[in-house]
Amino acid sequence: MIKRWNVLSLMLLAVLLFVSACSGGVAQTGVDSGEAVQSENNTKADKTIQEDEAAKSAVDVPDLGGRVIKVAAWWDLKPAGETASDKARLDKIAEVEKKYNVKIEFVNVPFEEYMNKFTTSVLAGEPFADIVQMEYKSALPAILKGQLLPLSDFTTAENNINQEGNLIAKYPAIAGNYYAFESPTSIGLGLHYNRDLFKKLSLPDPQELYEKGEWSWDKFMEVTKQATKDTDNDGKIDVYGFSGWAIDVIRHFTAANGGTIADDENGKEGLSDPKTIEAAEFVKRLYNVENVVKVKTGDKTNWEETNTFKDGDVAMFTAAEWQLGDLTFSVGVVPIPNGPQGKKEVTYANNTAAAKFIAKGVKDPKIVYQIYEETFDIPQIEEYPGQDYLESLYTDEKDIQMIREHIAGTGRILLDDAYASYPIGDYVNDIIKNNASVTATAEKYKAQAQAAMDKLGSQ
Repeated sequence: MIKRWNVLSLMLLAVLLFVSACSGGVAQTGVDSGEAVQSENNTKADKTIQEDEAAKSAVDVPDLGGRVIKVAAWWDLKPAGETASDKARLDKIAEVEKKYNVKIEFVNVPFEEYMNKFTTSVLAGEPFADIVQMEYKSALPAILKGQLLPLSDFTTAENNINQEGNLIAKYPAIAGNYYAFESPTSIGLGLHYNRDLFKKLSLPDPQELYEKGEWSWDKFMEVTKQATKDTDNDGKIDVYGFSGWAIDVIRHFTAANGGTIADDENGKEGLSDPKTIEAAEFVKRLYNVENVVKVKTGDKTNWEETNTFKDGDVAMFTAAEWQLGDLTFSVGVVPIPNGPQGKKEVTYANNTAAAKFIAKGVKDPKIVYQIYEETFDIPQIEEYPGQDYLESLYTDEKDIQMIREHIAGTGRILLDDAYASYPIGDYVNDIIKNNASVTATAEKYKAQAQAAMDKLGSQ
């Protein structure tokens, strides 16, 4: 019995093991099969999501059917492709053109024809360009006539201007609202000086004076007097302390003294402002008392005097950075010194402030702006906006640092040229050329100045 029981037990055990093995195998095979099915379903789901997103994206990106988007200025705005940033933007422009099925065209119109072309085309309901470069002083009349769109008409939450990392910035308001946008750069108008001449004459470096807190109107006047010399002893002055266009010189020193030629915010003329009068008195002293200003043309208020410094015999001069090409001497830059009523937050008058605008009548301005903004969505190759440009003009890092830390952003936008018949030219002529009393001259022209502002404001 025992032997039979053992045999039966073994047989039963074998059957159970076989069944268990088969059952286990079937169960495991079922798990593997289920995972495979689930994995296939997940893959299909992911593919469906991707297809849905692609379809949604395709819907969000309009096909503009080959439309030409024109961007205009009085110079060629197309990236030259000479720097890494330029090359990256050219690649981005090509990518954006393909994405929206558009062609971006950069239109170059001579400065003297520009505003007439803008006005004529806008009045006809067909702006000559979708995005236009425009000086603020030209934009103000256009805004008051309803010819330019405010930013709120074409910027949205999706293309939020001034968002962090964006290379397009909202520019200062005009007439109480925001209209302008631009790619920001670290530039500004400072007082340039001839480094070679300063070393030759053993003059104190203006940057060192500034860093020590000694750069004032009095110190500036002192240095201009020290630089004005007859260096070859022939009885004639051959080196001068200063040069510039008298009208802009008065504008700059007025701003540096906390004043303005025309108070656009309050709609009030600024010729009779005590801060303006104080600045005009100072500039008049430069020209007509101390005689430290070189006048190459013989006309103290001639615009061409902006280039007199290029002769290399002027110590200091007010000139924009774009005027510094092809010089035969080394230049430095420092803020225009603040006057007794000025503050370091404002050091010069930005009479040529300009930016991009979109005119009334441009079709689909939101998508036009979005396309333009996307062309700047490139890697930040430069350490700061405008690095390549500044380094192409200034070889000394101290100058670039001075511009970025103490000059850029300190300009007061000035719009006196926006007001037809505003008598800034006559005002300066009487003071500088005719040596008239500054106070009497301000009294003489203030009514005309105010009338010019009132007339434009009433349009």
